[in-house]
Amino acid sequence: MEPVPSALMGPPGSPSVLEIAFTEAAEGSARDDEVTGRLLDAAYEQFCRMGIKRSTMADVARAAGVSRITVYRRFATKDQLVEQVVRREFRRYFDRFIVDIQEAGTVADRVVLGFVSSLGAIRHNRLIGGLIAAEPDAVVPSMTADGGRTLAVVQQFVASRLRQEQRAGNVAGEVDVNLVAEMMVRISASFLVIPSHVIDLDDEERVRAVARRFLVPMLGPPHSPPS
Repeated sequence: MEPVPSALMGPPGSPSVLEIAFTEAAEGSARDDEVTGRLLDAAYEQFCRMGIKRSTMADVARAAGVSRITVYRRFATKDQLVEQVVRREFRRYFDRFIVDIQEAGTVADRVVLGFVSSLGAIRHNRLIGGLIAAEPDAVVPSMTADGGRTLAVVQQFVASRLRQEQRAGNVAGEVDVNLVAEMMVRISASFLVIPSHVIDLDDEERVRAVARRFLVPMLGPPHSPPS
């Protein structure tokens, strides 16, 4: 069976699945048509039940109630199908993240909510969370073996949000938002791919407390907009 990591990482030098999904969410790219969406739904359910490595294109065709030819007309290889399914899940996560942080009242609350939301949404996603737990070789390489491009894309997004806060006077001007965003993203990524024996990530209050104690201070002392 073809190796799963190649489906998530893509050819050398090409954007990773996470990178593409993030860009699509940030730019509000067009969504899938009805037939493609139906096939992706069937593949998602199949991968959740059996895992990616144990699933075949024929399995997906049966789950969708179509012929294998129909699947291959949309996705030439299993790698392409896997990539599209995982990309859609990450795109949905990024869409949700962008909405969630807008509901918080202060920059500190947005940092805490963003951290909690990120960890919870990915870990509890049936497909992505399951892959990280059961098939880490299918996901982790896409986050760590792409020359840092995936983390760089997310870092740039977080930095752009912090820069907006800085322009609004919510973060002091001397704060290096690029460095703060780098640290926040790397901390979040480490919790996702390396199990913690100290912090129970299912304890949301504990995760909030950790974010407020260790992430929020990176923004510097509380800063009020100029009157």
